[in-house]
Amino acid sequence: MKQTTPPRGDFSSDSSSSLPSAKRRSLLTAAATLPLFTVWSGPARAAEFNYKLATGQSLDQPVNARLKQATDRIREASAGRLDIRFFPASQLGSDTDLLTQVRSGGVEFLNIAGSVISTVVPLAAITNVGFTYSDYQQVWSSVDGELGKLIRAQIDKSGFVSVAKAGDNSFRQISSASKPIKTPADLQGYRIRVPVSPMFTSLFKSLGANPTSINFNELYTALQTKLVDGQENGLVAIDSGKLYEVQKYITQTNHIWDPFWMLGNRRAFAALPDDLKKIVQREFDRAYMEQRGDVEQLNTTLKEQLTKKGIVFETANRDSFRKALSDAGFYKEWRDKFGAAPWAALEAVVGKMS
Repeated sequence: MKQTTPPRGDFSSDSSSSLPSAKRRSLLTAAATLPLFTVWSGPARAAEFNYKLATGQSLDQPVNARLKQATDRIREASAGRLDIRFFPASQLGSDTDLLTQVRSGGVEFLNIAGSVISTVVPLAAITNVGFTYSDYQQVWSSVDGELGKLIRAQIDKSGFVSVAKAGDNSFRQISSASKPIKTPADLQGYRIRVPVSPMFTSLFKSLGANPTSINFNELYTALQTKLVDGQENGLVAIDSGKLYEVQKYITQTNHIWDPFWMLGNRRAFAALPDDLKKIVQREFDRAYMEQRGDVEQLNTTLKEQLTKKGIVFETANRDSFRKALSDAGFYKEWRDKFGAAPWAALEAVVGKMS
């Protein structure tokens, strides 16, 4: 099939949506082997199912390259019966807009952060409990195990369908334009951007900050105009969103780990024959597993790259943050909200939470 690369103007004009650099492409097999976004001339016969897949992540995020590969493989494996058009980087709207669209059927598949879907599937926020996971071994034991099963079951009860394993939206770090954030005292009254998520708001209020919920595609401008003083994200998002241009310090807090989930419109997914469902699930699973490796590799190199771009890295006193949260009743509050079974599944991996 003939492929052509669309012109620059076809992409979102958001400042966080620049094309991948050669260096990043060298790290990612996906971007090294084929263009990230292509326009296909079409299969030999018309597709039986024409669906859309959307993301809210900027183009440099590895998840976009991997999901684009997955849609190409799905088209090939289905012999053109299922054609999934790919719309990355908030082309079809913000995260909250896209949630509405996938529920209504305007978009059939959506890559969404757990922190965002928690607004409609509250249990999804349990992976965001502050200062919980210490490493990736705990993360994958959790979301690929019993806790992940409980979350996906709640997604399936909410009007969506959970289509694949979780991807990696990274451990999150706190960045600032004015001062490093090393202890809870540095957050007193601090204006920090957080995703549209009750968990993030609760976490930073418990630490004495003033959190403001802003969609990622509006974050760069919010920092540039000083609407907020700082933000928190993984290094991949900080780099791909060019937030280093409007921030000075990054404190390595690892305060939250956030997944990506693949949501499907229930009616659209149910309409697929069983063989196509298996292809979709297989290829999206593969995409997320490969994306996990991409993020792990990038996290080992991005600190050096961001330092060269002027970022000053600091190390947080994690024990002081966890004590402050415990003293504020944060853990008890969320244990009571999530219930005994999900909390036990979390603690089975990470140990008792104070």
